[in-house]
Amino acid sequence: MKKIFLLPFIIITFVFQYENNFAIPAFGRKYNMSCQTCHSPFPKLKPYGDEFAGNGFVIADKDAPRYFIDTGDEELSLLREIPLALRLEGYLTYNNQKSERFDFSSPYIIKLLSGGAIASNISYYFYFFLSERGEVAGLEDAFIMFNNLFNQDLDLYIGQFQVSDPLFKRELRLTFEDYQIYTVKPGLTKANLTYERGMMLTYGLPTKTDITIEVLNGTGIGSANNFKIFDDDNYKNFLGRISQDITKDIRLGFFGYYGKEKLSDNLERKFTNTFSMWGPDFSIKLKDKLELNFQYAQRNDEQPLFRVENLKTKGLFWELILTPKGDESKWYSVFLYNWVDSDIDTLDYISGTLSIGYLLKRNIRLITEFTHNFEKKYSQIALGIVSAF
Repeated sequence: MKKIFLLPFIIITFVFQYENNFAIPAFGRKYNMSCQTCHSPFPKLKPYGDEFAGNGFVIADKDAPRYFIDTGDEELSLLREIPLALRLEGYLTYNNQKSERFDFSSPYIIKLLSGGAIASNISYYFYFFLSERGEVAGLEDAFIMFNNLFNQDLDLYIGQFQVSDPLFKRELRLTFEDYQIYTVKPGLTKANLTYERGMMLTYGLPTKTDITIEVLNGTGIGSANNFKIFDDDNYKNFLGRISQDITKDIRLGFFGYYGKEKLSDNLERKFTNTFSMWGPDFSIKLKDKLELNFQYAQRNDEQPLFRVENLKTKGLFWELILTPKGDESKWYSVFLYNWVDSDIDTLDYISGTLSIGYLLKRNIRLITEFTHNFEKKYSQIALGIVSAF
């Protein structure tokens, strides 16, 4: 048994991983600033990083010289250089998904990322999978952002993004283990809280209240059909969320998600599913050293399978993030607990994860992660190096 735990540490230096979203090294190069300004530890965003992303990846009081080309045409907004960054992600795992194997999952992901302002109050962001688990996967996040519409704290996003972004951003988590309730799709349904195409409106009130509305296709981010249309029915899904900062360190939120979808099974039987999803969330921080995040969600599907009605699914996760010295911490640890209970037994999931990381540099960190699945009674290990450039 000791060999099982020693071998990953012996070969950890050959594994590479990087996880990032809405903040890329190109922004650090643009403003000549440290990753620590927005992240602690990266890719986890600090409040300043949230503000930067919400402001269209622009620091209002720090103009980047020569960012745009002066063509003499005031109606032309042209970047001098296209900001680019790379993401490399790889793992050494043992018993991942109860495989009972060591696996060099490297490169697991290679991404090309770009983002920034393209005009006053207009920004963009995207990343392209050059390789995802050995295949060219294409685009995931890809959107245009219109910032401060009508001179208000009103932002509009159009494109591809994760439905859960206003709640907790999956791409910014510090663990290999996922937020499971966000990924669940009961029966043949196509809708969950991950990637979708659509539009998102966010509005911030002076009372520190944030309101979000999303209108979505509800079919994920697959390819268009023969008619060059991405949505395969006449319905749209709607999400609404409200969150309130109680203090600078305590935030409470609540979301509701509703939609309809036309489904068909292997026997080409067609039926319509109506689903609803709702739940509270909160985040509590203690002196920038300890952070507790919590999400609960309950879902009801009227007909996710032919002749199956009123199927219920509920779940939650909570994570505890410890950075002993705040921004200056070299070590950090994360404990993540996942729980999903569904009328479809195969969706049931209970796990506990302990992840420990060490920062070699602001943009380089080692990780060691252990997850035990209480539902299926197995454990898995993941190790790696996280870097951004």
